[in-house]
Amino acid sequence: MTVTVRFAPSPTGLLHVGNARTALLNWLFAKKLGGRFLLRIDDTDAARSTKAFEEAIYRDLGWLGLTHDGTDRQINRLTKYSAAFYQLQAAGRIYPCFETEGELERQRSLLAARKLPPIYNRASLEPANKAKWEAEGRKPHWRFKLSRRKVSWTDLVRGPVEIDTATMSDPVLVREDGAFLYTLPSVADDVDMTISHVVRGEDHVTNTAAQIEIFQALGAAIPKFAHFPLLVGAGGEALSKRLGSLSLEQLREQGTEPLAVASYLAKIGTSDPVEPRQSLGELAAEFDFARIGRAPAHFVPEELDALNAKLLHLLPYSAVAGRVPQLQGKSGEAFWNAVKANLTKLGDIEEMARLINGPVAPVIEDAGLAEKAAALLPPEPWDETTWGAWTKAVSAQTGAKGRGLFHPLRLALTGLEHGPELKKLLPLIGRDKCVARLKGQTA
Repeated sequence: MTVTVRFAPSPTGLLHVGNARTALLNWLFAKKLGGRFLLRIDDTDAARSTKAFEEAIYRDLGWLGLTHDGTDRQINRLTKYSAAFYQLQAAGRIYPCFETEGELERQRSLLAARKLPPIYNRASLEPANKAKWEAEGRKPHWRFKLSRRKVSWTDLVRGPVEIDTATMSDPVLVREDGAFLYTLPSVADDVDMTISHVVRGEDHVTNTAAQIEIFQALGAAIPKFAHFPLLVGAGGEALSKRLGSLSLEQLREQGTEPLAVASYLAKIGTSDPVEPRQSLGELAAEFDFARIGRAPAHFVPEELDALNAKLLHLLPYSAVAGRVPQLQGKSGEAFWNAVKANLTKLGDIEEMARLINGPVAPVIEDAGLAEKAAALLPPEPWDETTWGAWTKAVSAQTGAKGRGLFHPLRLALTGLEHGPELKKLLPLIGRDKCVARLKGQTA
């Protein structure tokens, strides 16, 4: 059996970190086992679905590196859903309901007042009620009739799960206007696309019980299920609107590396250390449902930023050479190796390039030391040993040591309190600029 999974976003908004994690875990699982990752656009909500959001889904998944092995759109598959609907209707598992939303809300309120679960009472199955409401000209919505028995499965994350469908309302499959809701199209597509594993958040666990009964009623094979815990904030609180809606587009615009996002979303909430990986292949090789914990995964933006910095510090020149103009030319690799340990985002390299190319306004903390240091600069060519030999000579002539030696030189050469190793920067800055800056000149 070929492992086949699907990611089924609705084009009603941008992909955020929560559904990006769903896509990623599906992709990693499939690729580890040589399987297929299908992209299904759930666009049956025509009023809210837009082409712009659909295009953004493709763009965001491409940025994250999640290539798909096939794609489809639900709007193209309505005849399939109608066929499934009529099959269920013929089997006596779908029935029309006529209550208005207001009537259903009053029913729920009465049950709540009696401290009872808000389960639909199947009033529309009573012939007298059905005849009365049809005579009033009401248009029906359609529900799937649950068995009111226990449904069980072995979840790849949660282990054995059992849900009594007697504790659930019969799910609405079709609205009064004839539009299909999520549940039936999802099952029909999974059957048609031979989905072997459904990997999604634990907020779908109850849906799964109903969907298993629909699979059975359609005479279809039931896929395996994996329900992972949802994302929460740093303190275990539900994600705020700001974090919950943090989109891949925003992360991309902020300069976050896609591999940092993938590494973070793949590892939080697992028994693995949250460390950067340099390829999706590494993440796929390490993926295991058994490593996903039962506790919610904590999403902390500051942790993602730190992971992004760690990733940059690990990347070889070849991984970034074509991405920024500052890394072009014969000194590009030396420049990257000099500054990468000081980057948090790749965009920071523009400021680092200014240290090399100027203009830098030097800060002269010790004019006497700076003047003597300028005079002691050796002729070029320079390499990484130049810094040590030069500062040794400056120390010998001035008596300056430690911070008293290195801090004034850093301020004069870069204008900064902290920064890249000067032994690596010095050959890139060059003698002329070093002399000018040591003399207090902007260069």
